[in-house]
Amino acid sequence: MHCVAPSSGAIGFKSITFPTVSHRLAQPTNLTVQCVASRFDAAAANPTNPPLSAPTHTTTNFASGGVGKSRTDWQSSCAILASKVESQQQNTDKSSGTDNNITLVNGHSSLDLVPIHNLPKPLTIADLSPAPMHGSQLRVAYQGVPGAYSEAAAGKAYPNCEAIPCDQFEVAFQTVELWIADRAVLPVENSLGGSIHRNYDLLLRHRLHIVGEVQLPVHHCLLALPGVRKEYLNRVISHPQALAQCELTLTKLGLNVTREAVDDTAGAAEFVAANNLRDTAAIASARAAELYGMNILADGIQDDSSNVTRFVMLAREPIIPRIDIPFKTSIVFAHDKGTSVLFKVLSAFAFRNISLTKIESRPHRNRPIRLVGDENVGTAKHFEYLFYVDFEASMADVRAQNALAEVQEFTSFLRVLGSYPMDMTPWSPSQ
Repeated sequence: MHCVAPSSGAIGFKSITFPTVSHRLAQPTNLTVQCVASRFDAAAANPTNPPLSAPTHTTTNFASGGVGKSRTDWQSSCAILASKVESQQQNTDKSSGTDNNITLVNGHSSLDLVPIHNLPKPLTIADLSPAPMHGSQLRVAYQGVPGAYSEAAAGKAYPNCEAIPCDQFEVAFQTVELWIADRAVLPVENSLGGSIHRNYDLLLRHRLHIVGEVQLPVHHCLLALPGVRKEYLNRVISHPQALAQCELTLTKLGLNVTREAVDDTAGAAEFVAANNLRDTAAIASARAAELYGMNILADGIQDDSSNVTRFVMLAREPIIPRIDIPFKTSIVFAHDKGTSVLFKVLSAFAFRNISLTKIESRPHRNRPIRLVGDENVGTAKHFEYLFYVDFEASMADVRAQNALAEVQEFTSFLRVLGSYPMDMTPWSPSQ
């Protein structure tokens, strides 16, 4: 079926597409449009025996004052004819029981030019970075190379995770912020070496949240290339804290060697192996020895078996605090009214019987010195500090909420770094 407009009215044509219908429509004065119904029109009236005779013609004159006085009526008439064709096709399919594969519109089998189920879905946050369940194929960033203690901590915090090594602590923070990783596991303190100040500074600089902690016993080994004996060594390389933690044991082993610091323990083992340094040993883990093909000359060389490093787990979003399991909360604050304010802040926790597990001070980089003038004695210079505090309470605990409300009254700056479950794994000191 098709509708044809005479060539005399070929001004301002607009194409309209119907199934098996091609319309050329114009609106000049006294325009006569002929709607020609082919054999399909007859077939619609008698689907069981469609005629094959010549088409019949129905003429509608827009200027005649009859049916179809306007363009809208003309379109309605053509739509009715098109519906008859569709009805005829459906009846034919039912009667024959086969698919005639009739192409209706531009090669599509329906008026839906783009099928709904094939439309692309909008991107969501989940498409950029999935949020799997705890420990289920999370992408976890850590500082160091494979074999580092941070990698072991990431595996302990998130079993079966995909560990992503980073060359610097700053990169690990950025990896999570840029959605390359879901979590980061970074050290903040060691039982022998103390706080890792760099990461405390980065916690304040970045907007990640502490969502957990893990404590990892440290077991140091003295590694060298195969065939190398202790007498051949001229130097030992490792992370500065590892060197300090093994100082006494190295002396007892009779090693009169040079100590050199590198970025991380496993990186030291990798450096020795990659450069075939037969006069150099590395202090690292047993896993590093396995990964880089090195021998263990001495096992468990840390000076104190109670050598534990505490790591924090960082995420883009905080977790919901609970009160049914032991929780810890970390905050950072600053004050500008002298040391008496620090006493008032600590009293807010003591009054509510909230135990503090750590307090750490770091220089206030934006305002490192506070000047107090006295016309009689001169100007006093006070160093300004930020204070990091960990306390054993959940932010869902009313005591913690009231304590922080009181702390806020005495401080010029207060930020909650995270409220998270405490690591309650059984104690197993390194041997």
